[in-house]
Amino acid sequence: MGLAVGCNNNNSGGTEPAKTTGETPPKTETAKVDEIYFLNFKPEIAQVYEKIAKDYEAETGIKVKVVTAAAGTYETTLKSEVAKSDPPTIFQINGPVGYNNWKDYTADLKDSKLYSFLSDQSLAVKSGDGVYGIPYVVEGYGIIYNDAVMKKYFEMADKAVSISSASEINNFATLKAVVEDMTAKKDALGIKGVFASTSLAPGEQWRWQTHLANLPLYYEFNDMDGFDNTVLAGLDAKEIEFKYGSNYKNIFDLYINNSVSKSSMLGSKSVADSMAEFALGQAAMVQNGNWAWSQISEVGGNTVKSEDIKFLPIYTGIDGEEEQGLAVGTENYFSINSKVSPEKQEASLAFLEWLFSSDKGKEYIVKELGFIAPFNTFADDEKPADPLAKEVTNWMDQGKTSVAWTFAAFPSEDFKNQFGDALLQYAQGKATWEQVAGTVQESWKAEKAKTSQ
Repeated sequence: MGLAVGCNNNNSGGTEPAKTTGETPPKTETAKVDEIYFLNFKPEIAQVYEKIAKDYEAETGIKVKVVTAAAGTYETTLKSEVAKSDPPTIFQINGPVGYNNWKDYTADLKDSKLYSFLSDQSLAVKSGDGVYGIPYVVEGYGIIYNDAVMKKYFEMADKAVSISSASEINNFATLKAVVEDMTAKKDALGIKGVFASTSLAPGEQWRWQTHLANLPLYYEFNDMDGFDNTVLAGLDAKEIEFKYGSNYKNIFDLYINNSVSKSSMLGSKSVADSMAEFALGQAAMVQNGNWAWSQISEVGGNTVKSEDIKFLPIYTGIDGEEEQGLAVGTENYFSINSKVSPEKQEASLAFLEWLFSSDKGKEYIVKELGFIAPFNTFADDEKPADPLAKEVTNWMDQGKTSVAWTFAAFPSEDFKNQFGDALLQYAQGKATWEQVAGTVQESWKAEKAKTSQ
C-alpha cells in the first residue's frame, strides 16, 4: 500500500509534549482525552477492531473511534481525514517509503513502551536517532527443514560433519557440508533430494527473483552510506554492482545441485510441486515463508509432523552471517500523528501499548486478528499456534539481526521476471553465471531509467 499523510491546521506540528510539573503525573494528562481516532487499513478485520474499541472504552473510559478505509482507498481516505478538524491520531504507513514521503507528520516513538516491546528493534522505521513507525504484524522466510530427517542424518555414525543437530548450522560452509553429505546418503535417509525442487516455471519464480534476490541486495544496500535503511538506499540506486552475486550463486547452486529434481527439469516445476515434495517427506528442506504452513499441512498424504517443522536463515557465505536471522518484514506499521495534541499522542500510544501487552488485548491479537506480533510481551502460549509462525517469533527472540525486506525497492516486475528467466537459463546450462549477473545489472539500470522518466 502506498500511503500519503497530509497536514492539518488543528495544532502546531513543532510542539513538544508538555512536561508535567509538581504532583501532576503524565497519566493525568492522558486521562483528559475523551477520544482517540484510529484509521484502519484492512477492511477484513474492521469488525474485530470495533470489538477491541468497545472493550478498551469499557476498561479505560476512552473512546476509540475506528474508521476503516475501503479496499484500495487508504491513501485517498487518509489524505481526506487528516485535513479535518478531528484527524486520525493513529494511522498506518508502508514502511520507509511511506515515512520518507510524510516524515513531517509522524511522531518520534523512540521513548515509547511500544518501541521497547519490539523483539527486534531493527524492524522499526527509523531516521537518525528517531523512531517513526512500529511494525505490528510480521512475516518471515528462510529455509524450512524437517527435523525428523535431520535427526536421522545426525544420528548416522558415518556422517561427515562434527555437529550434532540442525540448530548448530549457522553459516553457509556448515550448511553446504551437511547438505552435500546428506545427498550422498539420501537413499539411507529415505529422501529423493535434500532440497525440494526450485520452481522456475513462468510465474513460479518469485522465491528466487524476489525473496532470494533480497539477500545479496540487502547486503549491497546496507553498505551504502547516507541512508537510514536498505529500502531507501535501494530506491536511490540507479545502478547496482550485484557485488554479492557470488553469494547468491553459492546458495542457488546448493539448491539445484542437491534437489529432488534434476536442474534440467526445473523449468516445469511450480511452488505447489515443491511444497508437496517437502510435505510428503521426499525432501528435507525447502525455501519458503511462514505462510507455507497451509501448503504443507493440507497436502494429502502429508508425512511431516508439525513439531518437526523448523526454520534456518538463508546462509550465503557473508562475513558475520552467524548473527543473521530470518528475512522478516511487513508493510504494516503504526505511526502517531504528530499534528494532534501531545495528550492525544500519549493516549493513542497508551491504547496500542494496551493492545499488545494486556491479557485482553493480546487475546484479540492472537485469536481473532491472527497476527505474528513482533513484541516480547507475548508468552509462548500467547503466540500463533502454527509451527512456522512460532519459528519466526523464536528467531526474532534470539537477538539475531533479521534481514529486511529490501525487495520493496526492486524497480519493477519486469526486473524480477528477467532475473528469474536468467536463472532458468543458468539452471538448464544455457547461460553462464556471468551472463546472469550481467542481466541483473542491465535490467536494474534499464528499469530504473524508466521509472525516473
